[in-house]
Amino acid sequence: MEAPIAAAEFAALMAPFEPFEPKPHVAVAVSGGADSLALSLLAHDWARTRGGAITALTVDHGLRAESAAEAAKVGNWLAARGIAHHVLRWSGPRAARGVQAAARSARYRLLEAWCAEAGVFHLLLAHHLDDQAETVLLRLARGSGLDGLAGMAAMLEHAPCRLLRPFLDVPRPRLAATLESAGQSWIDDPSNRDAAYARARLRRDMPALAAHGLTALRLARTAARLAGTRRAIEADVAALLARAASIHPAGFAWLDGQSIAAAPEEFGLRALAALVTMIGGAEYPPRSERLARLHGELSRGLAKGRTLGGCRILPRRPAVLICREPAALAPPVPVPPSGRVAWDGRFRLTVPSRAPAGLTLGALGTAPLDVPMDGVPKAARPGLPALRRGNAVVAVPPLGYVAAGFDGRWLAPGMLVLRPTRPLTGAGFTVV
Repeated sequence: MEAPIAAAEFAALMAPFEPFEPKPHVAVAVSGGADSLALSLLAHDWARTRGGAITALTVDHGLRAESAAEAAKVGNWLAARGIAHHVLRWSGPRAARGVQAAARSARYRLLEAWCAEAGVFHLLLAHHLDDQAETVLLRLARGSGLDGLAGMAAMLEHAPCRLLRPFLDVPRPRLAATLESAGQSWIDDPSNRDAAYARARLRRDMPALAAHGLTALRLARTAARLAGTRRAIEADVAALLARAASIHPAGFAWLDGQSIAAAPEEFGLRALAALVTMIGGAEYPPRSERLARLHGELSRGLAKGRTLGGCRILPRRPAVLICREPAALAPPVPVPPSGRVAWDGRFRLTVPSRAPAGLTLGALGTAPLDVPMDGVPKAARPGLPALRRGNAVVAVPPLGYVAAGFDGRWLAPGMLVLRPTRPLTGAGFTVV
């Protein structure tokens, strides 16, 4: 029989993610399965010994008739142990295809939004060693390269919070054993055995693969080795970007194309992907073949402008300008009475309670302004973030511009920041 995870072992699994804040308050994603319930119980004890607490979050996707009742059952189990619990419901239209991918995207969006609203900086996820092995095989089947075969990262830095996976070296049976030792039941989701889903089919075939040496442990260890390689490459790419790129807080960048061309091709391609993805406010980089064409043009000396990933890439001797493509800019968004609002996958505005009503945050476009634009090239001006009342531009925070007659005293430095969906560099692929 597998040994349950003791408190000291769980503390050791959390140690690589330190430091945590004093009296940590962490969120735990809980589906009701053995993995996430074990994580909840262990994290609850871990937080209490540090004077903190956890909040368990269950996303009800509404894909099965039983889901609401199951979420309530999970809440009752956790309440009996003194653990706070919230149910987050996925609403809105559902696509006929790609249901699992859409549900996964909605799940993370809801979890991270709750963390942002509650001011919780850490979200624990219960992915374990067997999940890691399945992920590697699924990505191998899709023809993934190094990044995909490195598996899931132990830590991801997102704008609202950090996602932590302390169980990536722990096999699934030990999590069930942990619950059994605590006298805690769990819920088995039938979709985990539904052959309509690729992961369920792969899980069914794992014993046969293990007989040929492809055990979950071996696959996870292979992923860990590749993760170390990925991390080293990411460090070199970050150093290249520090030398070659200059990011302007108004949302554009200057690039030394020759430094990119002189670097090893893999590093140069990764640096371009990171830069275009960030300036474009996108979640994923452009296709590799389009990046390769751009890299080749930079190597020869970019002769004319082009577009890629929602960006314009323009030769401006001796550097290259990367800015937003006007046709790809997001539409304006209403500015709430208070709180935060994001726009174009690039900017976040923190709105104080004293802000006037009826404003929108969107692109400056071609609106004329009687204000110096020193340091902002003409091609980048349409993508600057601007506040409007109706059709009139009343403020452009990156320029310090406030229209005559508009009370902009509530606007303060740091209120509008460049906070892209995908930052240029981060903590790197985390190996623990």
